[in-house]
Amino acid sequence: MKTTIILVAAFLLVTNTFAQSEKYVAAMKSNIAQIDNIMAKQNGLEIANQFTRIGDAEKTQWLPYYYASYATVTQGMMEKDVSKKDEFAARSTDLLKKAETILGKENSETATLKAMIATLEMTVDPQSRYMKYSAITKENLQKAEDLDSTNPRPLMIIAQNTFYTPAAFGGGKDAAKPFFEKAKQKFESFKPETDLSPNWGKPSLDYFLNQYK
Repeated sequence: MKTTIILVAAFLLVTNTFAQSEKYVAAMKSNIAQIDNIMAKQNGLEIANQFTRIGDAEKTQWLPYYYASYATVTQGMMEKDVSKKDEFAARSTDLLKKAETILGKENSETATLKAMIATLEMTVDPQSRYMKYSAITKENLQKAEDLDSTNPRPLMIIAQNTFYTPAAFGGGKDAAKPFFEKAKQKFESFKPETDLSPNWGKPSLDYFLNQYK
C-alpha cells in the first residue's frame, strides 16, 4: 500500500512538471514570435513585462529575463525622450543580471545584450559618453564573438553601430556593408540550441541589406 502511494505521488509530480513545462514552452514561443516585431509595433515594454511574468513564475529559467532585457533595450533605442534612455538601460541591466544569475555564467548572448545596453547609454549624450561606452560596447562584442564564433548577433550589432557612426569617425553606410554581409553568412549557418534559444535579428539584417539595393 505504501509503495503504491509513493508511485502515485511520483506519477502526479512528473505529470504536473510536464504540464508546467508545456505551459512554459507555449508561453515562451508565443512571446518570442513577437520579438522581431518590436521595432514596428513599438511594444517593447509590453513584451518585456510578459517575459518578466514568465520568469517570475518559473524562477529557474534564464531565458525569460534575457528576452525581457532585450525587449527593454530595444524599446529604449526607439525612445525619443533622451532623458528616459538611462531608465531603459538600467531596467534592461537589472533583467539581464537576473538572467545571468540563474544561468550561472555569462554567454555570447548576454554579452551581446551588454553591448547593446552600453550603446543605448552612449546615445544619451554621445559627445561626453562616447569614450566610456564605446569601449564597453567593443569589449562586450568581442567577448560575445569569443564565447561563440557562430553567433551572428555580435556582428550584426557591430554592423548597425558602424552604419549609424558618422563617416568622419570611420562609420557610415559603406563602412558597415562588409559587416552586414558577414552577419548574413553567419545567420545562414547559425543553429539555435533549442526552439527557445535566441535567434533574433534576421529581419533587421534584411532591412539594412535592402539599403544597398
